[in-house]
Amino acid sequence: MIGGGMTEMAVKKVVVAITGASGAIYGIRLLEVLRACPDVETHLIISEIAEKVIVAETSYELAAVVDLADYHYNLQEIEASVASGSYPIFGMVVIPCSMKTLASIAHGYANNLITRVADVMLKEKRRLIITPRETPLSQIHLRNMLTAAQAGADIVPLMPAFYYHPESIDDLINHLVGRVLDQLEVPHSLIRRWGFRY
Repeated sequence: MIGGGMTEMAVKKVVVAITGASGAIYGIRLLEVLRACPDVETHLIISEIAEKVIVAETSYELAAVVDLADYHYNLQEIEASVASGSYPIFGMVVIPCSMKTLASIAHGYANNLITRVADVMLKEKRRLIITPRETPLSQIHLRNMLTAAQAGADIVPLMPAFYYHPESIDDLINHLVGRVLDQLEVPHSLIRRWGFRY
Protein backbone atom coordinates (compact mmCIF):
# COMPACT_ATOMS: atom_id res chain seq x y z
CA MET A 1 0.00 0.00 0.00
CA ILE A 2 1.19 3.50 -0.82
CA GLY A 3 -0.04 5.98 1.73
CA GLY A 4 -1.03 9.58 1.15
CA GLY A 5 -1.40 12.24 3.76
CA MET A 6 -4.71 13.04 5.38
CA THR A 7 -5.23 13.56 9.08
CA GLU A 8 -7.88 11.58 10.88
CA MET A 9 -11.04 13.66 10.82
CA ALA A 10 -14.56 13.44 9.53
CA VAL A 11 -13.61 12.47 6.00
CA LYS A 12 -15.64 10.50 3.50
CA LYS A 13 -13.58 7.48 2.46
CA VAL A 14 -14.24 6.48 -1.14
CA VAL A 15 -12.78 3.56 -3.06
CA VAL A 16 -12.22 4.24 -6.77
CA ALA A 17 -11.66 1.14 -8.91
CA ILE A 18 -10.58 1.52 -12.53
CA THR A 19 -11.08 -1.67 -14.54
CA GLY A 20 -10.18 -2.69 -18.08
CA ALA A 21 -13.16 -1.34 -20.01
CA SER A 22 -12.65 1.53 -22.42
CA GLY A 23 -13.11 4.89 -20.70
CA ALA A 24 -10.30 5.03 -18.14
CA ILE A 25 -10.48 8.82 -18.39
CA TYR A 26 -13.74 8.75 -16.42
CA GLY A 27 -11.99 7.23 -13.43
CA ILE A 28 -9.07 9.62 -13.79
CA ARG A 29 -11.34 12.67 -13.94
CA LEU A 30 -13.24 11.44 -10.87
CA LEU A 31 -9.94 11.18 -8.98
CA GLU A 32 -8.97 14.70 -10.10
CA VAL A 33 -12.21 16.16 -8.80
CA LEU A 34 -12.15 14.21 -5.52
CA ARG A 35 -8.52 15.28 -5.01
CA ALA A 36 -9.77 18.85 -4.63
CA CYS A 37 -12.36 17.88 -1.98
CA PRO A 38 -10.79 18.32 1.48
CA ASP A 39 -13.38 16.12 3.16
CA VAL A 40 -12.93 13.14 0.81
CA GLU A 41 -10.20 10.50 1.11
CA THR A 42 -9.65 8.33 -1.95
CA HIS A 43 -8.49 4.70 -2.06
CA LEU A 44 -7.48 3.61 -5.56
CA ILE A 45 -7.35 0.15 -7.13
CA ILE A 46 -6.41 -0.29 -10.79
CA SER A 47 -6.77 -3.61 -12.59
CA GLU A 48 -3.93 -4.95 -14.72
CA ILE A 49 -5.86 -4.43 -17.96
CA ALA A 50 -6.84 -0.92 -16.85
CA GLU A 51 -3.15 -0.05 -16.56
CA LYS A 52 -2.79 -0.88 -20.26
CA VAL A 53 -5.97 1.02 -21.17
CA ILE A 54 -4.72 4.15 -19.38
CA VAL A 55 -1.58 4.08 -21.52
CA ALA A 56 -3.48 3.30 -24.72
CA GLU A 57 -6.34 5.78 -24.33
CA THR A 58 -4.97 8.73 -22.37
CA SER A 59 -1.91 10.96 -22.09
CA TYR A 60 -1.52 10.11 -18.40
CA GLU A 61 1.39 8.15 -16.98
CA LEU A 62 0.28 5.43 -14.57
CA ALA A 63 2.32 7.01 -11.76
CA ALA A 64 0.50 10.30 -12.26
CA VAL A 65 -2.87 8.57 -11.90
CA VAL A 66 -1.73 6.83 -8.71
CA ASP A 67 -0.57 10.18 -7.32
CA LEU A 68 -4.12 11.53 -7.60
CA ALA A 69 -5.26 9.19 -4.82
CA ASP A 70 -4.60 9.36 -1.11
CA TYR A 71 -4.01 5.60 -0.98
CA HIS A 72 -3.24 3.06 -3.67
CA TYR A 73 -3.49 -0.74 -3.48
CA ASN A 74 -2.25 -3.58 -5.62
CA LEU A 75 -5.03 -5.64 -7.23
CA GLN A 76 -3.96 -8.75 -5.31
CA GLU A 77 -3.54 -6.95 -1.96
CA ILE A 78 -6.42 -8.82 -0.36
CA GLU A 79 -5.12 -8.03 3.13
CA ALA A 80 -5.68 -4.28 2.55
CA SER A 81 -7.79 -2.42 5.10
CA VAL A 82 -10.50 -1.64 2.54
CA ALA A 83 -11.12 -5.39 2.11
CA SER A 84 -12.63 -5.58 5.60
CA GLY A 85 -16.18 -4.72 6.54
CA SER A 86 -14.84 -3.19 9.76
CA TYR A 87 -13.07 -0.43 7.80
CA PRO A 88 -15.34 2.64 7.50
CA ILE A 89 -15.63 3.11 3.75
CA PHE A 90 -18.51 5.38 2.69
CA GLY A 91 -18.75 3.98 -0.81
CA MET A 92 -17.07 2.56 -3.87
CA VAL A 93 -17.15 3.53 -7.54
CA VAL A 94 -16.13 1.05 -10.24
CA ILE A 95 -15.38 3.41 -13.14
CA PRO A 96 -15.35 2.26 -15.84
CA CYS A 97 -16.69 -1.20 -15.05
CA SER A 98 -15.80 -4.02 -17.43
CA MET A 99 -18.29 -6.81 -18.04
CA LYS A 100 -15.86 -9.25 -16.43
CA THR A 101 -15.79 -7.22 -13.22
CA LEU A 102 -19.56 -6.77 -13.33
CA ALA A 103 -20.03 -10.55 -13.63
CA SER A 104 -17.72 -11.18 -10.68
CA ILE A 105 -19.51 -8.62 -8.50
CA ALA A 106 -22.98 -9.84 -9.46
CA HIS A 107 -22.13 -13.42 -8.52
CA GLY A 108 -19.99 -12.81 -5.43
CA TYR A 109 -16.77 -14.00 -7.06
CA ALA A 110 -14.34 -11.97 -4.96
CA ASN A 111 -11.12 -13.08 -6.68
CA ASN A 112 -9.20 -9.80 -6.35
CA LEU A 113 -9.26 -6.62 -4.28
CA ILE A 114 -11.72 -4.80 -6.54
CA THR A 115 -14.33 -7.54 -6.42
CA ARG A 116 -13.66 -8.20 -2.72
CA VAL A 117 -14.27 -4.55 -1.79
CA ALA A 118 -17.41 -4.51 -3.95
CA ASP A 119 -18.58 -7.64 -2.11
CA VAL A 120 -17.95 -5.87 1.20
CA MET A 121 -19.96 -2.83 0.08
CA LEU A 122 -22.93 -5.04 -0.73
CA LYS A 123 -22.80 -7.15 2.43
CA GLU A 124 -22.39 -4.06 4.64
CA LYS A 125 -25.16 -2.26 2.73
CA ARG A 126 -22.88 0.60 1.76
CA ARG A 127 -22.90 2.56 -1.48
CA LEU A 128 -21.58 0.69 -4.52
CA ILE A 129 -21.71 2.57 -7.82
CA ILE A 130 -21.10 0.50 -10.95
CA THR A 131 -20.57 2.39 -14.22
CA PRO A 132 -20.77 -0.17 -17.04
CA ARG A 133 -19.09 0.71 -20.34
CA GLU A 134 -20.02 -1.71 -23.10
CA THR A 135 -22.20 -1.79 -26.18
CA PRO A 136 -24.18 -3.60 -27.39
CA LEU A 137 -25.26 -5.39 -24.23
CA SER A 138 -25.98 -9.12 -24.24
CA GLN A 139 -28.68 -10.73 -22.12
CA ILE A 140 -25.90 -11.91 -19.79
CA HIS A 141 -24.70 -8.33 -19.27
CA LEU A 142 -28.24 -7.12 -18.61
CA ARG A 143 -28.95 -9.95 -16.16
CA ASN A 144 -25.72 -9.22 -14.31
CA MET A 145 -26.65 -5.55 -14.00
CA LEU A 146 -30.07 -6.50 -12.66
CA THR A 147 -28.54 -8.97 -10.21
CA ALA A 148 -26.09 -6.35 -8.95
CA ALA A 149 -28.87 -3.76 -8.65
CA GLN A 150 -31.08 -6.18 -6.74
CA ALA A 151 -28.17 -6.81 -4.35
CA GLY A 152 -27.93 -3.08 -3.64
CA ALA A 153 -25.60 -1.59 -6.26
CA ASP A 154 -26.37 1.63 -8.11
CA ILE A 155 -25.98 1.18 -11.87
CA VAL A 156 -24.82 4.40 -13.57
CA PRO A 157 -24.11 3.62 -17.24
CA LEU A 158 -21.55 5.84 -18.94
CA MET A 159 -24.13 7.22 -21.37
CA PRO A 160 -23.68 10.87 -22.45
CA ALA A 161 -26.47 13.44 -22.37
CA PHE A 162 -26.84 16.30 -24.83
CA TYR A 163 -29.51 18.60 -23.38
CA TYR A 164 -26.82 20.96 -22.07
CA HIS A 165 -25.21 21.27 -25.53
CA PRO A 166 -21.72 19.87 -24.83
CA GLU A 167 -18.98 21.52 -26.85
CA SER A 168 -16.11 19.13 -26.16
CA ILE A 169 -15.20 15.65 -25.04
CA ASP A 170 -14.30 17.18 -21.67
CA ASP A 171 -17.88 18.40 -21.34
CA LEU A 172 -19.16 14.86 -21.89
CA ILE A 173 -16.69 13.39 -19.41
CA ASN A 174 -17.44 16.01 -16.77
CA HIS A 175 -21.19 15.50 -17.08
CA LEU A 176 -20.95 11.78 -16.46
CA VAL A 177 -18.46 12.20 -13.61
CA GLY A 178 -20.82 14.79 -12.15
CA ARG A 179 -23.64 12.26 -12.13
CA VAL A 180 -21.38 9.84 -10.24
CA LEU A 181 -20.53 12.58 -7.73
CA ASP A 182 -24.26 13.11 -7.20
CA GLN A 183 -24.54 9.44 -6.21
CA LEU A 184 -21.64 9.91 -3.78
CA GLU A 185 -23.35 13.00 -2.33
CA VAL A 186 -20.26 15.09 -3.10
CA PRO A 187 -21.07 18.72 -4.01
CA HIS A 188 -19.65 19.89 -7.34
CA SER A 189 -20.15 22.34 -10.18
CA LEU A 190 -19.21 20.05 -13.07
CA ILE A 191 -22.58 19.97 -14.77
CA ARG A 192 -25.40 22.23 -15.81
CA ARG A 193 -28.60 21.02 -14.17
CA TRP A 194 -31.66 20.26 -16.24
CA GLY A 195 -33.81 23.21 -17.21
CA PHE A 196 -35.89 24.28 -20.18
CA ARG A 197 -33.70 27.25 -20.99
CA TYR A 198 -30.21 26.73 -22.37
